[in-house]
Amino acid sequence: MTTDKLRVLVRVDLECATAQVSAQGHVTSKSVRGLYDVMKRANSLTAGITLELDMTRARIEPDALEELRTCSRSHHLPARVDPFQSDYRLSILAPDNAAAPATMAAQAA
Repeated sequence: MTTDKLRVLVRVDLECATAQVSAQGHVTSKSVRGLYDVMKRANSLTAGITLELDMTRARIEPDALEELRTCSRSHHLPARVDPFQSDYRLSILAPDNAAAPATMAAQAA
């Protein structure tokens, strides 16, 4: 049975200051807000933690993926989620079938 429900698993290694947030299900522009809350909480566990957002087992809408990529590039979550604009060391593992950002797609053409 296939579901659109978003499921998230967080693995934390405090000794190495890393956290992996793995998402499954359907990630939309609306449900990505739930991921932001999880990322914010994981980032608060210890100073300088590195977050890896594993989206390889999720279906992600292009708008939601671009939002996450913007966060990765800026090292901040949207101000509505984190008004203090804490620094985030974030990398994203996107699914193979994820749409490339518009700039990459334009370069490939």
